[in-house]
Amino acid sequence: MFSVIGFAAGAWAPLAPFARQRLGVGDAGLGLLLLSLGAGSILAMPIAGALAARFACRPVLLTAAAAACLVFPALATVGQAPLMAAALCVFGVAIGSLDCVINMQAIVVERDSGRALMSGFHALYSLGGFAGAGAMSAMIGLTVPLLLAGAAVAAAMALASAASASGLFARQADEPGPLFAQPHGAVVLIGVFCFVVFLTEGSALDWSAVFLRIVRRASPAEAGLGYVAFAIAMTAGRLAGDRIVTRLGLRATVSAGALVAAAGLAFATLAPGWPSAVVGYALVGAGCSNIVPALFTAVGRQTAMPESQAVPAISVMGYAGILAGPAGIGYVASLTSLPAALLMVAAMLMAVCLAAVRLPDR
Repeated sequence: MFSVIGFAAGAWAPLAPFARQRLGVGDAGLGLLLLSLGAGSILAMPIAGALAARFACRPVLLTAAAAACLVFPALATVGQAPLMAAALCVFGVAIGSLDCVINMQAIVVERDSGRALMSGFHALYSLGGFAGAGAMSAMIGLTVPLLLAGAAVAAAMALASAASASGLFARQADEPGPLFAQPHGAVVLIGVFCFVVFLTEGSALDWSAVFLRIVRRASPAEAGLGYVAFAIAMTAGRLAGDRIVTRLGLRATVSAGALVAAAGLAFATLAPGWPSAVVGYALVGAGCSNIVPALFTAVGRQTAMPESQAVPAISVMGYAGILAGPAGIGYVASLTSLPAALLMVAAMLMAVCLAAVRLPDR
């Protein structure tokens, strides 16, 4: 199911330019449409967590997967902005629900197994993203009609979801609780850490190419290498992450990861030449790779809130970092400079490094 989420998100990315052209909107218009995707995800997470607590993970996950499959072909074909906004909102609701509830199940599975598994789960999300983006890009390159390409992606997601159904929890994930619960205790700290790390990931996605192109004078082809290095290093780090967490422990994994990411971002920002920046972004990806999986493990160790409320809370804070963070970086850059804004993110990562000692480690 982690792979399904990544596959869906990765397959959507190559469709975005076609949606922009088909709808006749500019960058600002596309940005507003994409907000509906993020808003749908954020609104769905607390509701999905409460539903999973009341009715179990399986029905919520399979319903959300079915919604993602049904709406995905529309993302490739809808030609009116209001309908596209509605389709993106439904897609966001489905992806946000899947993301939240499968992490709830992953926490229980990891805890019951008695060994580190979370980084491996999140690595499968990353691999699914590569597969989805690659499959959709290949179909576009072969001039497959977009409706047919979208239907093929939906069919692949449906088959994978059906194959996973027997392994999804059919029992309640937790005691039923309110739809919306204010985070408190250790959950607030974990949520703030998620916000910072997701903000860092969003900055790499949205600003690395801009930084390399404008500040480091890289060519258009070279400018994209920063995010490529980031994504590859993050996936590799997660594939090795369970062994790292087992050896270092949860707190040390978060602290060391934040330190490496902060150092990488500072190096990318301050070192001369675009190749140095690419190396720096690889370090950012390696450092960030296992922080979020470790934070979800920490949710399973805290006792301040039930998991059905804690997981949506930190997921919402993380998604807020992805949505608001890159825009905030742009605002700070307009007041100072882009390097100064990126160094501010590095400073936030250093704060995570120093505060990680307060995480629940057992």
